[in-house]
Amino acid sequence: MEKLSIIIPAYNEEKSLGAVLRKVMAARVPGVVKEIIAVNDGSSDGTGDILNAWKKKGVKVVHHPENRGKGAAVRTGIGKATGSLIIIQDADMEYDPQEYPAVLAPLLEKKAKVVYGSRIEAIQRNLKDMYLLHYIGNVVLSLATSILYGRRITDMETGYKAFRKEVVRGMMLHSRGFDIEPEITAKILKRGYRILEVPINFRGRTFDEGKKITWRDGIIALWTLVKCRFVD
Repeated sequence: MEKLSIIIPAYNEEKSLGAVLRKVMAARVPGVVKEIIAVNDGSSDGTGDILNAWKKKGVKVVHHPENRGKGAAVRTGIGKATGSLIIIQDADMEYDPQEYPAVLAPLLEKKAKVVYGSRIEAIQRNLKDMYLLHYIGNVVLSLATSILYGRRITDMETGYKAFRKEVVRGMMLHSRGFDIEPEITAKILKRGYRILEVPINFRGRTFDEGKKITWRDGIIALWTLVKCRFVD
């Protein structure tokens, strides 16, 4: 029996957090026990109160005293993880925990040590699920990753990143914001690991619903890929 550490970074997600936690709790993966680690990243809404209530149900909760960014929350979660497997779960309902069996299967079957859930097929079937600018930006960033690191990848920015804990053991991660996605991807590839992608479903949300990533984050992501390749 392996332990899966599910890291949930959350910033002002009171509208969706409860539903996400219920889905995570209900998700079943044969041969796996779950450890749920939720990081409240200095939220100013009811996120912290919701998480405190879930402590009684076994959720490990960490509170940042101020907003530090998704990257900082993910790093905190990785530091608290005790499982041999780790997956990152956004708190915004864009990713469905029912996908866990498909995403984790290659890890459990020892076919890979890193698995990304690729949204590309789902988005191409229904472009309404992602802003066109975000879609183009992700294609460009994924292509840049493939060129810079010599490994084809279709969805570098996916929130569903799963890996064996040994992959990130001792890895120096510095990102505080959304640049955690390119940084962790770049450093995984630089360590020589292959990233296996499996198709997943995806339900994108709008800015009115709380989406936070912007075009500025895309520029930072591209710079992070270049910096990690040639400097860091």
